[in-house]
Amino acid sequence: MKGYIVCVYKSIKDQNSLKNYATEARAAVEKYKGKFLIRGGNKITTEGENWERTVVIEFSSFQEAKTFYYSEEYKKAHALLGNTVVRHHHIVEGA
Repeated sequence: MKGYIVCVYKSIKDQNSLKNYATEARAAVEKYKGKFLIRGGNKITTEGENWERTVVIEFSSFQEAKTFYYSEEYKKAHALLGNTVVRHHHIVEGA
């Protein structure tokens, strides 16, 4: 089964930090053969709380999504965020 990274940003305090993170994270996603399905874009909140940004990345398997997240490449990218965002980040197994 495929694996997904689902990340919902509640707040973003520094767009420059997010941009730097996104550049580094993209390289890690590409290395682990992830595919961006959603990266921001238009949205309508139809239920629940409103969020600033949503990202969904597809991987060939749940294990590959975990390998990506715990990789040194992604850890390096993640460190660039510091405390500039509040988000919910999940690794989810597909149906």
